[in-house]
Amino acid sequence: MRFTQTIAASWIAGVLCATGCATLTPTKPSASPLSSYAPQSRAMDEPEISVPETGASADGIVVNKPGTSAQGSNTRPSTKLSSERVVRGQSPRNWFAPINEPTAGSSEHMRRPMQISGEPITRGQSPGYGYPSPTNYQPQGGYYDSPVAQMVQNPLPEPPPAFPGVLPPGNGEPLIQPQIPLPPAVDFDVYVEETRTGRFMFGMGVNSDLGVTGQITIDERNFDWRRPPTSFQDVVNGTAWRGGGQGFRLEAQPGTQVQRYLVSFTQPYLYLGSIPTPFSLNLSGFFYNRNYFDWDEERLGGRAALGYRLTHDLSLSAALRAENVGISGIRVPIPELTEVAGDNSLFSGKTTLTHDTRDTPFAATEGHLIELSYEQAFGSFDYPRGEIDYRQYFLARERPDGSGRHTLAYSFRFGFSGPDTPIYENFFAGGFSTMRGFNFRGASPKNTGVVVGGEFQFLGSVEYMFPLTADDMLKGVVFCDYGTTEESIEIDPNNYRVAPGMGLRISIPAMGPAPLALDLAVPIARAPGDQIQNFSFFFGFGR
Repeated sequence: MRFTQTIAASWIAGVLCATGCATLTPTKPSASPLSSYAPQSRAMDEPEISVPETGASADGIVVNKPGTSAQGSNTRPSTKLSSERVVRGQSPRNWFAPINEPTAGSSEHMRRPMQISGEPITRGQSPGYGYPSPTNYQPQGGYYDSPVAQMVQNPLPEPPPAFPGVLPPGNGEPLIQPQIPLPPAVDFDVYVEETRTGRFMFGMGVNSDLGVTGQITIDERNFDWRRPPTSFQDVVNGTAWRGGGQGFRLEAQPGTQVQRYLVSFTQPYLYLGSIPTPFSLNLSGFFYNRNYFDWDEERLGGRAALGYRLTHDLSLSAALRAENVGISGIRVPIPELTEVAGDNSLFSGKTTLTHDTRDTPFAATEGHLIELSYEQAFGSFDYPRGEIDYRQYFLARERPDGSGRHTLAYSFRFGFSGPDTPIYENFFAGGFSTMRGFNFRGASPKNTGVVVGGEFQFLGSVEYMFPLTADDMLKGVVFCDYGTTEESIEIDPNNYRVAPGMGLRISIPAMGPAPLALDLAVPIARAPGDQIQNFSFFFGFGR
């Protein structure tokens, strides 16, 4: 009879241990904390396992002595789960350290030892999810080697603890929260090296509009006006005037027909205390001299502009301009020239709205540029001036690696000014940068053979560019320029010009980013007195 009770008690203990509910141990655990959690070995031929009459384990499970129900009747053993669902090894309060062990003589019963794996297990992660399943740890001898225990345990392996070597609390509360999948992540290292911010450039060029020109430029994109040199060593090691993130440019462009000298300062972000704002500031001063065929023009002045970036692509600016314009060397004394001979003062305020989505400002292949501006001038002459500049680029095709781009471009310019506009502020057309197939300013209104320009302008162009070589160094272009410039705000069909043509673009990295441009255009519609120039070109290099 006693052997039968022993077998029944072992079978009940095996079922309870396999389901993660409770493990039966002697009623008087050791007072030592370590011995309380040590595996208890027991031989199958021991007399019996002592079980209390009725008691609630730390897991909230009622354990009855075999053959006795909770009410004292001799029925088959039963278990009563608490109202809260309990998962082995979990706690509603998210505990992940064991609570105090049961005191000696209490009715609480110890669980069997949890499985321990030598491999790391992240909290909330079970073996087999990112790690191979650990080898099950089973104490040798006693119940754990019995056939009944092996038969029950193998189909339902117990989950490991949340952390290796840490036992869950014995009060039956979940230890960890259910696993929530995290988004994919990867660790990477970032190595930052400061790039070169200052440049000294030397170049020269020749084109059909400006003649031969040279260029010497000092450009610093990390300028700091508040950091003057305190010693010669600051100049040698390059720390003087640097470190503020500002822009400074000094440019000299001497030439046979044009001379231009410029100094500019740019603050890309104005600060409110230590907080950057979307406002920017640009200050510049310049000297400009140009020898036209009918007069010589000289300008000395400055410009101050305040910019505000509305979005990444949209910006607004307001600028003030002050110049002294000197007119001399008049070839033919027409009224338009005699009234401006000598020095003229020019002051103006200009507002510009720009939307720019081009992939690159230089040699764009997709995106657009829309620029709307209005300017009010006063001084020696008072007049309004408005302009619209629109350029659209379409990427027609490209190679799989992104090279060999075919680009379709469309653009137009529209401008008007008031009736009191002086001749040096009029609109002009003709030449490489405005209308190919005509001489520089050769598609403009004239008075007794003198090019005087006009108060209204509409110019457009359609151009298709495609590669001719695999390395994109040689490209072909077909185009058609059209439009007119009028003395007043109107379009005279007799003055409308159309000039289709073709050309080449030759890129030579050693000569700088600007390609060599060769264009041939044949006007098919023109106004009387226009000056034709079929071939136009631009050569330039810089280092």
